Amino acid sequence: MTDSTKSMLRALPSLAGTAPPLDLGDLPEGPVTLFLDWLAVAQHHEVAEPHAMTLSTVDASGMPDARVVVLKDVDQRGWAFASTRTSVKGGQLEVCPNAALTFWWQPLVRSVRVRGPVIEASRDESLADLQARSVAAQQAVDPDDWTLWRVVPNRVEFWQGSPDRRHVRIAFVRDGDGWRYET
Repeated sequence: MTDSTKSMLRALPSLAGTAPPLDLGDLPEGPVTLFLDWLAVAQHHEVAEPHAMTLSTVDASGMPDARVVVLKDVDQRGWAFASTRTSVKGGQLEVCPNAALTFWWQPLVRSVRVRGPVIEASRDESLADLQARSVAAQQAVDPDDWTLWRVVPNRVEFWQGSPDRRHVRIAFVRDGDGWRYET
């Protein structure tokens, strides 16, 4: 079984999308602008659910955990997502308030990774996010439990794949109040 599984996996196409042009000489000063540009390109190319992201956290014993959630907002304050404080992810963030986010836009052979500490948004912001959900979704949640969090990145990596395996990585790394990038 193992050999046939390996063969089957090796036979699957990888990096089969079409990467848009990328001008490394025209990078913005920070990751938010580039992320919003890449998100707009994903929307333009009708990538399914481009706001879906994998949220990775760790539990009290250091065991990693990951699940797909929806991006609620992104700005200079960070990348926002929401859930209940009493959820597994809420408990993990209570113990270890750090997380990583991964976006994968397969048709464009692009990925974005965001990592850093996680902070809670204000109660008003959390309630506003809850109220923006459908009525049915609101009814299933205790408003006091609903929490909006932000990953305040210390590193944001943009990755563009290439069939020849000469992938491009642009990593924005927090540098005081600003950013520096590495390619």
